[in-house]
Amino acid sequence: MSKILHGGRLGSVREDVAQFTSSIKDDARLLDAVVAINKAHVVMLAEQKIIVKQDAAALLSALGKASNIQLDRTMEDVHMAVEESVLKDAGTEAGGNLHIGKSRNDQVATAIRITLRSELLTLMRHLAHVQEHFAEVAEEHTETVILEYTHLQPAQPVTFAHYLLSYVDAFERDMQRFQNAYSRVNLSPLGAGALATTSFLIDRDRTAELLGFGGLVENSIDAVGSRDFVEETLATLALTAVNLSRFAEDLIIWSSPDFGVVEIPDEFASTSSIMPQKKNPEVLEVIRARASHVLGDFVAVTAAVKSLPSTYNLDFQEITPKLWESLDSVRASLDMVHKLAPKLKVTAKDVKEKSLKSFVAATELANLLVRKYNVPFRSAHKVVGALVKTLIEAKLTFAEATPQMLSKAAEESTGIKLSVKAADIKALADPLKLVEACNVRGGPAPVEVKRMLCVREKQVLQTKSNISEMDKKLGEAEEKLDSAVQQFTAKNEKT
Repeated sequence: MSKILHGGRLGSVREDVAQFTSSIKDDARLLDAVVAINKAHVVMLAEQKIIVKQDAAALLSALGKASNIQLDRTMEDVHMAVEESVLKDAGTEAGGNLHIGKSRNDQVATAIRITLRSELLTLMRHLAHVQEHFAEVAEEHTETVILEYTHLQPAQPVTFAHYLLSYVDAFERDMQRFQNAYSRVNLSPLGAGALATTSFLIDRDRTAELLGFGGLVENSIDAVGSRDFVEETLATLALTAVNLSRFAEDLIIWSSPDFGVVEIPDEFASTSSIMPQKKNPEVLEVIRARASHVLGDFVAVTAAVKSLPSTYNLDFQEITPKLWESLDSVRASLDMVHKLAPKLKVTAKDVKEKSLKSFVAATELANLLVRKYNVPFRSAHKVVGALVKTLIEAKLTFAEATPQMLSKAAEESTGIKLSVKAADIKALADPLKLVEACNVRGGPAPVEVKRMLCVREKQVLQTKSNISEMDKKLGEAEEKLDSAVQQFTAKNEKT
């Protein structure tokens, strides 16, 4: 355990207590960020003439080696591990000044934000890939008719392309939420100190610039005491996980022989240990289950934060692992979905027969009565409902409905005398015609789906460009920091 903080106010520390409060097992993810923070801070301290250039050069040289330290369970946390490494390499005179004008409180908040923004960029790329693949698969199925369900009962026919586009759009809202969250994550708390900044004349804007932040979390209490950026990210992760879970649930149901809508690729399924005929959609089941973990992480973090007093509390240490776990889980689920989607086989078995047996043309028949036979819609709804009841009782399908049956249903249910042409009823037996009829904006008609696909593909390209631009800015900041470090270390080598 670190000895840097003991021997002053506190004496020795109990080993079991130190291990209980240590965060080292979860800190490896923050190491590069912590080193970068210290480099930017040292550059700023030297530029502000708070430390001499020779000490800055020694500190920066030592920090260059600190990136390779091995974290182990004997260490208190990554922050102390880095500082101990610097002290050992640079000596007490120079190394002892590494922590001037900052605290672990603002440093850890900054490190989480630096790491999180990179994680978010990676996650957004995965999400864009899923949208891209869904759109590509959709292009192949603009006329592939499937039945959609409400209350898990057959409702209306659509195309598989239209179905996939519903998730492209849902994921687009997730993407927008991630981009919005990124803008709030990408703010620097560094320089807030423990909670009240410092009496050293530091330049917070300079360290923010060197670390690629878009601005500051200005108020020092808010800077160290807020974790709403973690909660916001987790909330967005939870919404994405729920969308993934619902998609997985659809495929799980539709891949069963009773539905026969899709077939899961063999490499994403498994068989039973006892029943050789089984093809179990286990990848999808794991995606569905992991959504529960992500939702649980969001609730756990929010519950941990809700009753904390202002400024920094070590409770914060317990919530960060939940963030990483959820990021890993959603990223892995997205990776599985984007690999599975292009290999998904749409069987849409016996769609016409199922359409006739489940009377999905009923809505369009009611619309027809309104449009062509001047029947009020609510009366048409009742008439068609009575016709369906008659067909079910007679064990007939929609294909066997006759004008006489419809006329009798109309008179008995509403007292309306109705004479409908047989050709009008027969025309509704083709599910593709029903789909083509729904040619309004956002509808499943192939021509409208193709229009939407074109728009969505351009949207995904723009999103990928936005992500690249965000990534580019971080790369430019990294180069700027490396250049500033090089200026100090090169001068010291010459002298």
